[in-house]
Amino acid sequence: MTYCVGMKLDRGLVFISDTRTNAGVDNISQVRKMKIWEEPGERVITLLSAGNLGTTQSVVSLLDERSKAPQERDPSILSDPSMFEVARRVGATLREVVRTHSDEGQESASTFGATLILGGQIKGSEPKLFLIYPEGNFIEASADNPFFQIGEAKYGRPILLRAYDKEMSFENAIKLLLVSFDSTIRANVAVDLPFDIMAYDADSLKIGQEKRIEKDDPYFAQISSGWGEALKLAFDALPDFQFGA
Repeated sequence: MTYCVGMKLDRGLVFISDTRTNAGVDNISQVRKMKIWEEPGERVITLLSAGNLGTTQSVVSLLDERSKAPQERDPSILSDPSMFEVARRVGATLREVVRTHSDEGQESASTFGATLILGGQIKGSEPKLFLIYPEGNFIEASADNPFFQIGEAKYGRPILLRAYDKEMSFENAIKLLLVSFDSTIRANVAVDLPFDIMAYDADSLKIGQEKRIEKDDPYFAQISSGWGEALKLAFDALPDFQFGA
């Protein structure tokens, strides 16, 4: 399984993904689930993926190969005029891959499903963030839905709902996301470090700051232990339950 989050802030976009993939308890490996395309000064596009590994890697490979073809002959995500059109193209590519895989055998299309988070900016428009469903349709982030999660989303969602603030800095947003990821890996062994992070500054039109959080990262260890201690202190400070009160 996996866990990925894309978050929209006033300052820009933040993306984070884990790297664990497994096909059983004895077949665990690491795969990067974040792909970035860039044309400096023109556009930056980031894709996070969760679901069937063959499907997600095929989608990324097709988008990548088509972006290298002559644009007048084969339009791609590097020539689409808006992020909305990029989302349509990515959704169509996902449908294409799922249909091709499911037609090759007896298994249903749901076996080959994947969910994607797409975000970025094209010159002349504001940063956009989309959630693309396995069927290829999608929704856009808004004031009511300022972040998207895919994969094992339920364990890390409560802290995001309580603490998210669109005006927060990248540093605070990443701290919040790491708390969310810590909660997730403690509850589900299918999610684990390393984590890949990218923070995109609005209107920069270039790849933002990137970092990989490794298993021995001292800052993440501090976040994990500090959050656990803070929760215990907050719990102890709550009034005790009383029968008959």
